[in-house]
Amino acid sequence: MNVLDLCDPEAAAVPVEASVAEAIKKMLDFHVGAVAIIDRERRVAGIFTERDVLRKFSLSGRDPAQTPVRELMTTPVELATSQTRPGEALVTMVERHFRHLPVVDNNGKLLGMLSIRHSSTLRMESMPRSLPLLSTTGR
Repeated sequence: MNVLDLCDPEAAAVPVEASVAEAIKKMLDFHVGAVAIIDRERRVAGIFTERDVLRKFSLSGRDPAQTPVRELMTTPVELATSQTRPGEALVTMVERHFRHLPVVDNNGKLLGMLSIRHSSTLRMESMPRSLPLLSTTGR
């Protein structure tokens, strides 16, 4: 299994010319917490995440429809390739505090977006399920 097997069928992405509003709409439409920002050749130029919305945009007073996403996207972007093993990707995400990792080909073109949710699900499936859940009510 490689990281692309864990990604959603279509990666959420917007062009580098997009507005913050377009990027947020794409995140909402795809039910994801990040979009890749891509150039005309689909190469990853940056990433725009919920954290970027919160930390860089939310209290800025700027109009999301008039604010270019390129002004607020995170760069440089840590990238995975289809040769990246899922375990490697998970370690990178945990150590660097990333929740999303774009997966690219050898030319930097977007192939998919790996989320910590995808990686965690894979790890959880390999864990034993025989342990009982604890309740805060004492039952």
